[in-house]
Amino acid sequence: MQSAMFLAVQHDCVPMDKSAGNGPKVEEKREKMKRTLLKDWKTRLSYFLQNSSTPGKPKTGKKSKQQTFIKPSPEEALLWAEAFDELLASKYGLAAFRAFLKSEFCEENIEFWLACEDFKKTKSPQKLSSKARKIYTDFIEKEAPKEINIDFQTKTLIAQNIQEATSGCFTTAQKRVYSLMENNSYPRFLESEFYQDLCKKPQIATEPHAT
Repeated sequence: MQSAMFLAVQHDCVPMDKSAGNGPKVEEKREKMKRTLLKDWKTRLSYFLQNSSTPGKPKTGKKSKQQTFIKPSPEEALLWAEAFDELLASKYGLAAFRAFLKSEFCEENIEFWLACEDFKKTKSPQKLSSKARKIYTDFIEKEAPKEINIDFQTKTLIAQNIQEATSGCFTTAQKRVYSLMENNSYPRFLESEFYQDLCKKPQIATEPHAT
């Protein structure tokens, strides 16, 4: 996982000019950026561990606007590896996966998928039309703030469909983004240190036998 994060850092860094004579300084800056990125990644993911109650023991007290996620048991977490849908069906799993995608700078994929899920549940024609336009401007149109990676033909089709919005406007694009996450980000999430920790069963301390 750390190697994947380092590649992300390298991608954004300016190539080192060996002839400039400032190699050590550039290398030091690169390492600092790497440490900062890894720290941010771990902070985002560990948030869900620190702010979750244990299974069967939901937090009590005054209601807070901040959502509390119940930490899954190792058995529940292991189910996420059986199918991508199992992960998305879990509130904790979905939240953790979103944080993971943020660490990989591709959170627009899950945000688009969730927006489409909400869109398909919309019944009012007026709301359907306004939501369709918002999804298009947020994720589809050229240089959108959260532009997703889909082909030009699909984008053109969506632009035509939202003129008379229906619940199936974004079906093709949503399937493509789902497939992208399932085949790329999902396997990396399952290999992450955060997920592996969730799957570990707590060790039961045993007293040493008297000799």
